[in-house]
Amino acid sequence: MAAVEGAYAAMLWRSLPRRFTESGLRRDAGAVAAAVSHATNPRKLWLISGRIQLASFASYSPVCRLQGRRKQRLKKPKMDEEVVQKSPSQGKHGRVQSAIRLLVLAVFLGWISVWIMAPTNTYKQQWKPWLQAKTSSFGPQGASLLVYTFPILFLAALGCVYVHIAKKANCFSMESSYAKKREVSIWKRSVLVRGPLGIVSVTELAFLFMFIVLLVWSFSVYLHTGFAKITHKSAAEEGVNVWEKKLDSVAVRLGLVGKICLAFLFFPVARCSSVLPLVGLTSERCIKYHIWLGHLAMTLFTAHGVCLIIYWALTGQLSKMLEWKKTGISNVAGEVALVAGLLMWIAAIPRIRRKAFELFFYTHYLYIIFIVFFIFHVGMFQTCTMLPSFYLFLVDRFLRFLQSRLRVSLVSARVLPCQTVELNFSKSSGLTYSPTSIMFINVPSISKLQWHPFTVTSNSNLDVKVLSVVIKGEGTWSKKLYQMLSTPFAVDHVNVSVEGPYGPASTNYLRHNTIVMVSGGSGITPFISIIRELMYLSTTFKYRIPNVILICAFKNSSNLSMLDLILPNSGTPYDISNLQLQIKAYITREEERESKSQIHLQQIWFKAKAADSPICTILGPNSWLCLCAIISSSFIIFLIIIWIITPYIIFPIDHNSNKMYSTPLGSFLNMLAICVSIVLAASAAVLWNKKHHDIEAKQIQVLEGSSIDERDKELESLPHQSIVQATTVHYGVRPDLRRLLFEIKGPSVGVFVSGPKKMKQEVASICSSDLSENLYFESFSFNW
Repeated sequence: MAAVEGAYAAMLWRSLPRRFTESGLRRDAGAVAAAVSHATNPRKLWLISGRIQLASFASYSPVCRLQGRRKQRLKKPKMDEEVVQKSPSQGKHGRVQSAIRLLVLAVFLGWISVWIMAPTNTYKQQWKPWLQAKTSSFGPQGASLLVYTFPILFLAALGCVYVHIAKKANCFSMESSYAKKREVSIWKRSVLVRGPLGIVSVTELAFLFMFIVLLVWSFSVYLHTGFAKITHKSAAEEGVNVWEKKLDSVAVRLGLVGKICLAFLFFPVARCSSVLPLVGLTSERCIKYHIWLGHLAMTLFTAHGVCLIIYWALTGQLSKMLEWKKTGISNVAGEVALVAGLLMWIAAIPRIRRKAFELFFYTHYLYIIFIVFFIFHVGMFQTCTMLPSFYLFLVDRFLRFLQSRLRVSLVSARVLPCQTVELNFSKSSGLTYSPTSIMFINVPSISKLQWHPFTVTSNSNLDVKVLSVVIKGEGTWSKKLYQMLSTPFAVDHVNVSVEGPYGPASTNYLRHNTIVMVSGGSGITPFISIIRELMYLSTTFKYRIPNVILICAFKNSSNLSMLDLILPNSGTPYDISNLQLQIKAYITREEERESKSQIHLQQIWFKAKAADSPICTILGPNSWLCLCAIISSSFIIFLIIIWIITPYIIFPIDHNSNKMYSTPLGSFLNMLAICVSIVLAASAAVLWNKKHHDIEAKQIQVLEGSSIDERDKELESLPHQSIVQATTVHYGVRPDLRRLLFEIKGPSVGVFVSGPKKMKQEVASICSSDLSENLYFESFSFNW
């Protein structure tokens, strides 16, 4: 009898639909099957069988699924009870990453200690002479290359390995406990919301304070050692007063401190940086640090120049402004660099930048003149202190230049009635990117020089061969693009070049119970990519997906068509109904919808050309390891070139005295060596991967199978019903963000914001209040 009952229970289990057995009801079904195995009455078996079949039918019912989803929203799962277990390989990768982080921390602390000791007599009289003696084969800059340049390039190489492991692991871990997460969130909580610095967290404020302390320490020690050498006798020998000589000393020390800011200035603007991911940052989120450092550097350099001019005027030495010495400091070069820096600084004023972005954009190319003449001004020995960040920026810039030479394949475009277009590019199936990535786009028919950043809305897991960006027609460039695509006689082909995509090395959205996305206008675009990523995870993996609440504010009801972009552009096996998604849309300038007729999207298909290629990474599938090889090999090539130049060209004339060989010529040779080494290493890596890319490009069919009419039909058959059911529209009001956020319960609520400055400030203020201990603020807006 027991065997019969067990066989009947197994039969009932197999009769359950696959979706029922593979869903979260598996444990309940197992419990029912266990009850069957203990039932001895045939009538009970029949009743249980009927209930199981009824439950399986209910699992397919949309109404029951919706009711079940609502019940799940009422539950408050504990973060520590729903942990995604790591695989052994992920655990191994985690240990390797931890080891890399420890090594990075040790090297970075050593590098910072050099900056701390540099102004002291201990470094100048003991460490520096010993280092120069050991590195004399590389000239006077050998010591600086060793203690300033090499450590950061070593960290950059380690960062490449770190990011490669993070990409390979692809770990969506939720292992951190709520207590640990709460401790970390204190450091990420915003403490400054409104002010010239923007939204600043506790961590950012702490590091800014430590950096200011480093500047003050360096300036005070430099000044103390400089003033100690100034006496009435030494001043009289030069024919100046003591206070005038001290003014000269202050001017020189201001320039030395400004060099510290310059050493960090280019780290945030390397778009494919391997250093920033080591501290969980991306280039687009570090722009404000670049702005801070730029203001500090230009303030110090301007004060440096003004003090020197005042000193020369007081002592009757204004002729020194036209002095360009064969050896040592070149005043003319410093003045040219200062003028270039001032022009960039003026064009970067927020009001000028917003109203005349093109002026700001083109003016910033003066950084080339600024850096070249700065090197001529101080020589290569002093330049090596700020070389690491600029060296990594040059590597990144040259790789971007190589990628921008390619014409990419624009497959189609969706034109929305709200002055918005979605561009769909063909991409290599091996190209993967993270949600919230950005891509720079150039359309030569509009402007050959302008490159504009846009958020990537597609998901590399859902859209294997398509990459999409959404462009809102707000500026001059984007309006021209919209007009070109929305005309009745639209073009059948558009030449486009791209740089990117660039994005975070990893994401950790699963650490929250609930994700609240607050957007204004086109700020919804980063959240489209996040929602698609959660769609993929909810369907492919058995992870606990957080509840998603999208709060979006639009000016007009026509902007509601942007919600249709949440769904992928092509049919996929991934269903948005697996997400517990709520959309609360607010139309601020209309009391009711103007037209109740359905808004249709216009789809445009472009013809392919042989010269077009899919978007891909020019460094191949293992791009981060390839970047590691480029950084390492280029620096080795640079050292070899310097090692050859120093003994055979410079030493026979100078004999390491640094007083005979022309300083500008030596600086030029060093700059040439840097450029040659980077070009050789990067070009070799790109050519190495070009063959693989060309083979894959031939295999990708831009237009597959169906005609344009069939594609239009496919577009109309997208499951918009799920979006409509999840959306609540409010007219004539703005969202009460404080009430909406405080109503959300749970131990961990991630609050993501993308939109206007005032909206970000309001959300940051709410999340930093004492009543919002469970709210974790994060901004996704891209700002220059």
